[in-house]
Amino acid sequence: MKVSLGAHAYALPSPVWVIGSYGVHEQPNVMVAAWGSVCCTTPPCLSISIRGNRATYAGIIEHGAFTVSVPSRDYLVEVDFIGMVSGVNSDKFSMAGLTAVRSTLVDAPYVQEFPLVLECELLHQLDIGSHTQFIGQVIDVKADSHVLNDQEIPMADRINPLISSAGERAYYALGDFLEQARGPGISLLDVHNEMIVHD
Repeated sequence: MKVSLGAHAYALPSPVWVIGSYGVHEQPNVMVAAWGSVCCTTPPCLSISIRGNRATYAGIIEHGAFTVSVPSRDYLVEVDFIGMVSGVNSDKFSMAGLTAVRSTLVDAPYVQEFPLVLECELLHQLDIGSHTQFIGQVIDVKADSHVLNDQEIPMADRINPLISSAGERAYYALGDFLEQARGPGISLLDVHNEMIVHD
C-alpha cells in the first residue's frame, strides 16, 4: 500500500549540475542546481530552475547565457562547497580550487576540471513560483576525450556523474549499467519475451 506524502517535488533522481554565469564586475560564478533537465531535441535545449535571490539568477538575465558543467564523483567535496557558499561576495572558483574558463561562444564561464560542459544561450524564462525556469539553447558541448565512445558520444560510466536526491539533501553515484536500449520498435519487453519463448 502506498502512503500519501502530499505535494512535493520528489522526482528521483535529480542531476547535480554546476551552473556557470558572470556576476558583478564580470566575476565568474557557479552554483549547484538539482532542478534541471533536457527539454528539447531540436533545437537542443536544457531547462534549469533557480530562485530569484541567487546571484546566478541575476547573472543569467544580465548576460543572456549560462553553462552547465557536469562533475564526476571525484569532485563531490568541491561541488558541495559550491552549493553551500554564496557567490555574491565570494570567488567560489578559487575557493574550491577550480578553474574558470571563459566560453568563446556564450557569455558565461565553465569549469575546466569537469568532464562535460554544455554552453547555453538563454532562450526563454518562465516565473513559476518559488523558482524561475530558464530554457537555454545548447550552442556547443565540450567533453574530455576520455569520456567519449568511438562515435564521440559522452558515456555515463566514464563521466561517473553525481546525482541528487534533493528531498533527502543527499548525493549519490551512478548505478550499474543494466541494458542497452534496443531502439524504435523493439522494447526490452519484446526481447525478454522472445528469450522466454526460445528457452
